[in-house]
Amino acid sequence: MSTKKPTKYIFITGGVLSSLGKGLAAASIGAIMEARGLKVTNIKLDPYINVDPGTMSPFQHGEVFVTDDGAETDLDLGHYERFTASTPLTAKNNFTTGQIYDAVIQKERGGEYLGKTVQVIPHITNEIKSRIVEAANGNDLAIVEIGGTVGDIESLPFLEAIRQFGFDMGRGNVLYIHLTLVPYVPTAGELKTKPTQHSVQKLREIGIQPQILLCRSEKRLSQELKDKIALFCNVEREAVITAIDVKNIYQCPVEYHREGLDGKIIEYLNMWTREPAMQGWEKLSEVFDNRPGEVNIAVVGKYVRLTDSYKSLNEALEHGGLANGTRVNRVYVDADTLADEKDISGHFRNIDGILIPGGFGERGVEGKIRAAQYAREHRVPFFGICLGLQLAVIEYARNVCGIAGAISTEFEEKAKDPVIDFLPGQRGITRKGGTMRLGAYRCVLEKDTNAMAAYGVPEISERHRHRYEFNPAYEGKLTDKGLVVSGRNPESGLVEIVEIRDHPWYLGCQFHPEFKSKPMSAHPLFRDFIRASCAYRDARKG
Repeated sequence: MSTKKPTKYIFITGGVLSSLGKGLAAASIGAIMEARGLKVTNIKLDPYINVDPGTMSPFQHGEVFVTDDGAETDLDLGHYERFTASTPLTAKNNFTTGQIYDAVIQKERGGEYLGKTVQVIPHITNEIKSRIVEAANGNDLAIVEIGGTVGDIESLPFLEAIRQFGFDMGRGNVLYIHLTLVPYVPTAGELKTKPTQHSVQKLREIGIQPQILLCRSEKRLSQELKDKIALFCNVEREAVITAIDVKNIYQCPVEYHREGLDGKIIEYLNMWTREPAMQGWEKLSEVFDNRPGEVNIAVVGKYVRLTDSYKSLNEALEHGGLANGTRVNRVYVDADTLADEKDISGHFRNIDGILIPGGFGERGVEGKIRAAQYAREHRVPFFGICLGLQLAVIEYARNVCGIAGAISTEFEEKAKDPVIDFLPGQRGITRKGGTMRLGAYRCVLEKDTNAMAAYGVPEISERHRHRYEFNPAYEGKLTDKGLVVSGRNPESGLVEIVEIRDHPWYLGCQFHPEFKSKPMSAHPLFRDFIRASCAYRDARKG
């Protein structure tokens, strides 16, 4: 007879409006429960019809987070990975309505449902439930976030599935947590509970009674207000938790713990755990807001008005600042504005480091190339990521090697000098979803380089998301003029990292290091980029 304990499940729903922070709530709960010694995994259920967010515009969806196994996922998986370390996330940890319906249709076409009418209940809901169980396997606790808000027609199959899940798994194995808004109305001078009451009522109409309410608010809820919410929403008064607005997201686990959230969770799920080891989070929260000094980093991109487009990048920069004991002031520079200006120095007058992030498409490219040139010529610390590396190579080819027509075939299909070209195997691909070079690949580092100094080991593994690469036909011409290839994939020989040796710190990488950075363990490249930027700042100020 097996003594293995069953996996426990927490389902997190949201109400009133979107962008309340379900992803951060799920990640924070994961952090606290991991601090109690549990093995935790997070799962995100997205209600859109797209199979994955890989083909969606960052303007619509924000960044696409990539896992080691090459899944293009929701940006909330980035929050999960930054906050927890129990279980590496994979393609199984994020699935969409599109994936569910596609799987059911393929089963129907394959004859699995012969003789049956295929319906939302039970076939779609059964597929959802089976995927949750599969993703949760081997963990003590699975925290499942349902995308969208209660009342959205797209979310109904997911909500019905998790309603059934409570009965399938039995009492004490499933917990429902609802995140809602308690707005402060200045004209009335008080917090209002009615939106929360209606949100919970809508959830109960579906058949789900939440046991814990996370009440997002700019002010801390009084006990009187918690009692009122508890009474009208049919929950225990101790289960009404203030989700107070915080100065930085890494305060969330500490605030939830102070509110007693983890205590209620283990009570409802009938779990035994140790007391949480929250010292790391408490220290991080304290240090975050008490860093002396500031370093100014110019992020040159085309999604500068939507910070969710660079969510992991922004957090990785913060982590780099934390590792160097300094605040990072991100100055977003619209690449489009740089292309036609005669003198771009005004954009970088008080800048200590220049970063060009990943991206797709021709818009803003020439502006980014000029930013890379400025960083090289003025010896400003420079960090190019994915497209940023490619544009740094193009700039070097044009202005150092004299290859005037240097360009990428992404922007000019019949280029005379394609120093950046299609990856081997990408030609002829017509399907856009999941067909790039995705996920973790090995990279061997050269000695006596910035890359080796940062990582401290000869071989690394990093995550990729791209179709174009440094064209090996031009490598000799560029390295003869001083460009250093400091990292290379050992299987394919593809260039992964380039540097300029006679520069304070100038590095481009083809992969996305931001995906592996954590608040208490900054990614080595971000750590060293910020360190070099601090040194430049100090020298600039004399």
